[in-house]
Amino acid sequence: MELAHSLLLNEEACSRLGEVQKAEFIFDWLRYLEKLLLATSRSDVKEKQKTLVEQLLSLLNSSPGPPTRKLLAKNLGILYSIGDTFSVYETIDKCNDLIRSKDDSPSYLPTKLAAVVCLGSLYKKLGRILGNTFTDTVGNILKAMKSAESQGRYEIMLSLQNILKGLGAAATPCHRDVYKAARSCLTDRSMAVRCAAAKCLLELQNEASFMWSTDLDSVATLCFKSFEGSNYDVRISVSKLLGTVLAKAVISKHPGAAASRQSIRRVSLEEVLELLGTGFLRGSSGFLRASGDMLKGTSSVSRDVRVGVTQAYVVFISTLGGAWLEKNFAAFLSHVLSLVSQSHLKVTQAQTDAVCSRRCVSFILRATIGGLLGEKAQIAAAKDICQGIWKLKKVVDAVMSDGNLETRLGSTDVAASQHMLVCALQELGNLIHSLGTTAAPLLQDSSAGILDSVISVIPHPSISVRLAAAWCLHCIAVALPSYLTPLLDRCLERLTLLKSSPEAVTGFSFAVAALLGAVKHCPLGIPHGKGKIIMTLAEDLLCSATQNSRLSAQRTQAGWLLIAALMTLGPAVVGHHLARVLLLWKCVFPVSPKDLETEKSRGDSFTWQVTLEGRAGALCAIKSFVSHCGDLLTEEVIQHLLPPLPCAVDLLTQLSSIIKTYGSPLKTPSVVYRQRLYELLILLPPETYEGNLCAILKELAADLTGPDVQVAASTFLLPPLCHQDDLLLLSPLLKETDHRFIEEQLLLSNGIACGSLEYDPYSIYEKDVEGDSVPKPLPPTLSVISSAVKLFGVVCAHVGEAQRLLILEQLLDSIKHTKGARQQVVQLHVVSSVSSFLKYVAGSKGNLGPEEMRRPTLALVMGALESPNPLLRCAAAEAWARLAQVVNEGPFTASLAQVSFDKLKSARDVVTRTGHSLALGSLHRYLGGINFQHLNSCVGILYTLSQDSTSPDVQTWALHALSLIIDSAGPIYHIHVEPTLSLIIMLLLNVPPTHAEVHQSLGRCLNALITTLGPELQGNSTSISSLRTSCLLGCAVMQDNQDCLVQAQAISCLQQLHMFAPRHVNLSSLVGCLCVNLCSPYLLLRRAVLACLRQLVQREAAEVSEHAVMLAKDSREELTPDANIREVGLEGALLTLLDKETDQKLCRDIKETLNHMLTSMAVDKLSFWLKLCKDVLAASADFTTVTCVDTMQEEEGDKGDDVPVLTTRSDDKSHLFTNPRWTTRVFAAECVCRIINQCENAHSAHFDIALAQEMKKRDSRNDFLVLHLADLIRMAFMAATDHSDQLRLSGLETLLIVIRQFATIPEPEFPGHVILEQYQANVGAALRPAFTSETPPDVTAKACQVCSAWIASGVVSDLNDLRRVHHLLVSSLTKIQAGKEALSHLYNESASTMEILAVLKAWAEVYIIAVERHKNHKQPLKTTTCSEESVRNGSCSSYGLLDLVHTDLGTLSRLWLAALQDFALLTLPSEFASQLPIEGGAFYTAETSENAKLHYNNSWALILHATAVWLTSTGFVVADPDEGASNLSRPVTPTSMCQGSSSGATVKSPEDVYSDRFHLILGISVEFLCSLRSDATMESITACLHALQALLDVPWPRSKIGSDQDLGIELLNVLHRVILTRESPCIQLASLEVVRQIICAAQEHVKEKRRSAEVDDGAAEKETLPEFGEGKDTGGLVPGKSLVFATLELCVCILVRQLPELNPKLTGSPGIKATKPQMLSEDGSRLVSAALVILSELPAVCSPEGSISILPTILYLTIGVLRETAVKLPGGQLSSTVAASLQALKGILASPMARAEKSQTAWTDLLRSALTTILDCWDPDGTHQELDEVSLLTAITVFILSTSPEVTIIPCLQKRCIEKFKVTLEMKDPMVQIKTYQLLLSIFQYPNPAVSYPYIYSLVSSIVEKLQEIDKKKPEDTTELQIVQEGIKVLEALVTVAEEQHRSQLVACLLPILISFLLDENALGSATSIMRNLHDFALQNLMQIGPQYSSVFRSVMASSPALKARLEAAIKGNQESVKVGIPTSKHTKHPGKNSSIQLKTNFL
Repeated sequence: MELAHSLLLNEEACSRLGEVQKAEFIFDWLRYLEKLLLATSRSDVKEKQKTLVEQLLSLLNSSPGPPTRKLLAKNLGILYSIGDTFSVYETIDKCNDLIRSKDDSPSYLPTKLAAVVCLGSLYKKLGRILGNTFTDTVGNILKAMKSAESQGRYEIMLSLQNILKGLGAAATPCHRDVYKAARSCLTDRSMAVRCAAAKCLLELQNEASFMWSTDLDSVATLCFKSFEGSNYDVRISVSKLLGTVLAKAVISKHPGAAASRQSIRRVSLEEVLELLGTGFLRGSSGFLRASGDMLKGTSSVSRDVRVGVTQAYVVFISTLGGAWLEKNFAAFLSHVLSLVSQSHLKVTQAQTDAVCSRRCVSFILRATIGGLLGEKAQIAAAKDICQGIWKLKKVVDAVMSDGNLETRLGSTDVAASQHMLVCALQELGNLIHSLGTTAAPLLQDSSAGILDSVISVIPHPSISVRLAAAWCLHCIAVALPSYLTPLLDRCLERLTLLKSSPEAVTGFSFAVAALLGAVKHCPLGIPHGKGKIIMTLAEDLLCSATQNSRLSAQRTQAGWLLIAALMTLGPAVVGHHLARVLLLWKCVFPVSPKDLETEKSRGDSFTWQVTLEGRAGALCAIKSFVSHCGDLLTEEVIQHLLPPLPCAVDLLTQLSSIIKTYGSPLKTPSVVYRQRLYELLILLPPETYEGNLCAILKELAADLTGPDVQVAASTFLLPPLCHQDDLLLLSPLLKETDHRFIEEQLLLSNGIACGSLEYDPYSIYEKDVEGDSVPKPLPPTLSVISSAVKLFGVVCAHVGEAQRLLILEQLLDSIKHTKGARQQVVQLHVVSSVSSFLKYVAGSKGNLGPEEMRRPTLALVMGALESPNPLLRCAAAEAWARLAQVVNEGPFTASLAQVSFDKLKSARDVVTRTGHSLALGSLHRYLGGINFQHLNSCVGILYTLSQDSTSPDVQTWALHALSLIIDSAGPIYHIHVEPTLSLIIMLLLNVPPTHAEVHQSLGRCLNALITTLGPELQGNSTSISSLRTSCLLGCAVMQDNQDCLVQAQAISCLQQLHMFAPRHVNLSSLVGCLCVNLCSPYLLLRRAVLACLRQLVQREAAEVSEHAVMLAKDSREELTPDANIREVGLEGALLTLLDKETDQKLCRDIKETLNHMLTSMAVDKLSFWLKLCKDVLAASADFTTVTCVDTMQEEEGDKGDDVPVLTTRSDDKSHLFTNPRWTTRVFAAECVCRIINQCENAHSAHFDIALAQEMKKRDSRNDFLVLHLADLIRMAFMAATDHSDQLRLSGLETLLIVIRQFATIPEPEFPGHVILEQYQANVGAALRPAFTSETPPDVTAKACQVCSAWIASGVVSDLNDLRRVHHLLVSSLTKIQAGKEALSHLYNESASTMEILAVLKAWAEVYIIAVERHKNHKQPLKTTTCSEESVRNGSCSSYGLLDLVHTDLGTLSRLWLAALQDFALLTLPSEFASQLPIEGGAFYTAETSENAKLHYNNSWALILHATAVWLTSTGFVVADPDEGASNLSRPVTPTSMCQGSSSGATVKSPEDVYSDRFHLILGISVEFLCSLRSDATMESITACLHALQALLDVPWPRSKIGSDQDLGIELLNVLHRVILTRESPCIQLASLEVVRQIICAAQEHVKEKRRSAEVDDGAAEKETLPEFGEGKDTGGLVPGKSLVFATLELCVCILVRQLPELNPKLTGSPGIKATKPQMLSEDGSRLVSAALVILSELPAVCSPEGSISILPTILYLTIGVLRETAVKLPGGQLSSTVAASLQALKGILASPMARAEKSQTAWTDLLRSALTTILDCWDPDGTHQELDEVSLLTAITVFILSTSPEVTIIPCLQKRCIEKFKVTLEMKDPMVQIKTYQLLLSIFQYPNPAVSYPYIYSLVSSIVEKLQEIDKKKPEDTTELQIVQEGIKVLEALVTVAEEQHRSQLVACLLPILISFLLDENALGSATSIMRNLHDFALQNLMQIGPQYSSVFRSVMASSPALKARLEAAIKGNQESVKVGIPTSKHTKHPGKNSSIQLKTNFL
């Protein structure tokens, strides 16, 4: 293929190729040429132009295929537009000659067509340059058209479209001719030609004004004709034409000159609408003809015309636009509604017609109002619709009040208005549903009276209106949950009042049912008590039904409907009423068959009608129960459900005889009864009706083959039984489109109505399947069949085998015995049920039964495989494969395949060939490639069929089957890949474009092939690369196809290719293609585009985005007008699309794509993304919100506050989004949160304003989030103050995130302040609306969270400013104090629980923070009073905040305790349910406890923490004044106070109260921590641990835990588990802190007992004292019973996890094994340190014997940590873990146990061993070279100084220790020397001479020697200087320690050394700073020593004159320097001193 990539065609290479390759080669060259021409310079093109033109024209003659001719023509056009245009006339003549040619042979046709296409392309590119040649050309083409076949007509139309496009106004002379030609094509028999003609006319109307003036009527009539018998594509194209022309007619402004010629007339809007109305009502038949038919009453508009006109209405309005619609809405609405009014009786006479027309009208309203208007305009439209409803209502009222005249006129009036009302109500419902809570102002507006108008039509005489009104209420309730309860109350009240009006009873029962159906869409629910009211009312209706015969039917229906709807509320509500429902169910059926017999003989037609109605209702209620309350279906309940079933089935068998007896009025009720019973049985497990299976089966067979079913409704029966993929192939109507709502009616034949609510009122409460549209149940006659088919599958699988065989035979006979259309219906039903049976058996892994079952099944399926109905063939193919799957025998499968092979070889008819080829495909699909040996023969046959160009249908089905085989064969298919691929390419290049369905199947095959090849496509071998090129070529051909579904296939193929071989897919052209189709009118194409985009942006979002913008900038016209990519980028275009899109799946994809783009790009394109979100949010910022903020500022008197964020917006021009919907705004707010989240993981400058500003200065392209803070606040504010509740929640969430992320960032310009402080007015203003009384609880709850975060963040330090937000919390606290009773009754009780808990949680957070700050401030501030100044600066805010909370603490603590008690009750296991309080807890009711649990789970942890802090602050000492009387089984809340006192409850002592509270907190914590669920949040765990910490901070609880050892152990085990299951360091640290406190408590307890024992037994002898502490006298610790053991386990767990080497099992031996010491992470070090602290505390909890048993472990671990982490650090520092282990060692060594008489000897031995271990760390063989000597020396020193002397003075140890010091003194490392000196200093000063003297004797001499050497080698840097200084200090210390007689010798030793450091005055001037420092140091020391030891001093001076002279010179020099002012550095006197001091304080 590489050879194809040249400017000229490589003819030599081309001639060497075979036929298929040649076509491929040429196509590839043309593709390359197109790109090359645009990139080549003009001169190069001109040079080769002649040859190129010749080559292209020669290709023209070689019969090019459709894609090739299109490309060829395109290239010719480009070539001439770039190069010279001399020879263009010749080319045009040549083309014209080819068209004129008389050769009519099929082989010559492609050349002719290519010539036509070339002409179109040349004129399109060159336009007016071609002068007047066009008249001849057009004439010639039109002439050719007369004799052309459909392909020719198709190409000619498209070519004419291009010519018109290129010439523009210059083509006027031939407009009329083209118009004539196109008119005839518009009603062509080929659909593709119709589409092409519509496109041509659409182009023509741009210039030909006659089309939208004089000829307007005829254009309209023509379009109506074109709709007849049309397909979806034609309807789309023609409606676009008609809509555009009519819109043009309405808005065109004619120039004056034209107006003077009277030919052009203005057309008014009324006339245009009248025209469209005519089409809708009378179709394409003219007025005159129609009137005659109408008189006879025969004519009916065909459905496709009506659907086409409906689409034209939508195009017409969309073209005029939203602004136009707003202005003319009233006229438009009244016209559209009049389409279904009585003045056009025809439409509305037949029920079926009425339903279809209503659907069309609804669609027009939905698409225009819902799609074009912004939210404000929609609210205005809703008011208009409401006015319309009032008017229609008046008409009805007038008729109804005229009671005496039962005139016909009245009833027709009512009938007339009913359909208008239905449409108006449904649209009103949909409108409000889509507006959501933004519709609140509309409903609050009393002048509009929306609710009144809807409720007023509920008792309308027509049932459809009643249902529509009920549905409208349902929509209002879903949109505005706060209206649900009031509406329910209102309807229940009317239902009770108007019990005697039949209309009102049914109407209001519908309304109640619809509202109950809305509850599941409203998370806040309805009050629990409503269920009881409804149940009582329903019972009442059922009981009173018999009292009044006029009302019995209505009351019965209403009663059961209410019960059925009640079931949707779920088990929590239904459980309470179940017994009553079951009783009613039992009573509705006779008890025994005998009773049924007697019943039959009684009664009349009417009573039977009521009875059947009642029983059908009961069945429906039970069905609703089974499907919505699965949890209640226990064995017991099922036993209650079963008894009436046999009777229900008995009645089923009797129905036909009952109808015979009582006549036809019972027909409909009996059908409904059947359907209800079948539906219930489908839901129940078959075992429950085992006894009745045979009877049911007989009834089903009769239903399916009965004589009364006349219509074949295959389109709703078969789709569920076919495979999804096959349906796409068969019926374009089944595909999902934007017009599905109206297109559905075309699926059903004219006699059948499409679904509508009045066919089954019970569906009004069901969850609707598709989005938000009205439920659309089918008529009962149809739905009973579909239920029967489903049930047949189940029942047939469960009857005995003989019975099964019999029934199958019977069904087979019933098909044979019928004829004609009747036979088709029966066959359809029978095959459906058999398919259903096979599907069920295959699904439940059953088997078919004995072999004789196969014959009838096969015969049935085989007959259907050859049925003329394509859907039936499809279902049969599926059943065929299922049969093989169920039988599951190789030979049987092979025989089935053989049957198909034989049929395909012999048969010639389309039906057989299509059916059997699909059968082969299905066999493969279900049985895979494994057990199927017929692959080769299958593929061979399908190859042949797919090339049968005489029948596109056969090609389509065969290719589809082939794609199934490729899919299922997998790797086995590899041998066939190449031939299949070349077949696909050949067909793609040759099948005419008019056969789109063949192309679609080809696309499916290509997709399957790409999947089969998979990752191999990345390979580089020649075979793979040629396969890859072919795949890409196939995709390119499909991309150029006119059919949208083929383009969608191309995109999904490219998507697959991109997944497997991303480098080989040209991203820029793919993205270009996606952008062009982003707003395609075809849903499936848009879906494909987004699925592909979603995949692309996961890998390379930035590239995709760049390509899109580049393309948008380069292209002139290619991109769709809707997607404004040039301005807002691909991201903005997707947001716009999201706003317009209604398809749920697409919206999900758009959101995912945007999320992926945001994740990978938001940080880099920060400003861009924030601007997008801001534009979406600001485009809706209502002026009302802004004004509210301005007033707020004035109230608070902060006029000076700079709030630029809240100015009203004047720059409307800049907004790229017009009126985005609330859902889009919510998404934008979520995006803002995600952007902040992304920045969190990026550069730190995003949250550091100083750094961000600096980096921005450095490079202006840098962009950081913190610089956009004002925008973030503004967006959060706009969202939080919107009308839409969801948006308010998102806004508050954004605000919360902003506060949390930015709270701590300082403001560089105002030190001491933070950056958020300036926005406090905005935060306050955003929060205030959420606390108004009408705000829903979920918004208030969120706002409380934001309030507490804001107060806790510490942004605002000034109390007055804090009070604004604090005040909001106080108001909500006041509101909730009344407890669960006082809160709103609009929602479920659990909603008020949520609100109460949110408030308490917010307060808890504030309180915890206040206490923490108070603590932190208490430490540094010793002063009790704060100066005025500091108050102003906020340093006292800590007290202030606590004061703010303090006032409410009494109330809060009570409420907190009550909440915790509720939580404790709710977390009890279910077996304690009986013990729970009957009326619920303080804040929840018993019935809603399940829902309440969730809210308690969210908030208990912080409340627990706050309560614990509060209890500790009272120290468990101060009793609350109210507390005395409290009966703590239920804490005092306002609700229980009065009961408590009256019941005379026992008053508890304060001790008991504390004890109860203590156990409450402890119990909750332990219960939670010991069974941590995976979803437990970090926040809850830490809060829980902090609560325990707070609790144990106070003596009283500590004493409780200390005295109760089991409790302590339990707690430790729980904490151990937490540490094991949670990796987070902060949780582990918090747990360790609690462990430490428990050990402290135990220590205190042990001390206390010892003390009291000593006091008690003061007189007795010490020996008799019992031992306290663990281990008692024996020293044994029992695991599970020992606190110390549990603690050890836990500490070992922590230590070994951080330092696995400590585990002797791991290291292989108990001895020390050399490993490299390691530095732990900061978290790791903190954990280890905390564990060591705990270990060192343990001996104090034990008895002396106990301490002996744990000491080895503790020492092993402590020394182990020391050994493993003693890393050398710069500057001789110790790592934090070493420091901790030394500290721990010191603690252990100093333990009193080491000196206690019982344990002293054992301790001494163990401590000596420990010291030996440390000494052994210095291995002589040097393996531990990395160990830090300083750490080990320090450890030795700790031993020497902290233990009793006998441990360390045994000679062997002492010798080794001294040895170590000697070694380190000789080390080169200066830091080690310094530390050694420091440690020796502390040893030398040890008061016990037995310890210190040996060291002094051994080490002093070497120290003195080292110091004497310094005279020769002067110190060069500060560390060396420090060594000298430390050495001198040691000697000085010796002098003080030494005994009197030796002192003089020591001083005599020291003085010469010191004097040797001095400098004389000359040297002082030139000395280095180090030497000068040394000089100063020596001089100072001499000055101190001289006076102290004056006698020695004098004698030394006297004996050595040299020294004396040197000293005097130095003193003199020093005085001089003081005068001159040489800077003696005082500051650097002791550089290393600080660090050494720290160390001493640490351990020594």
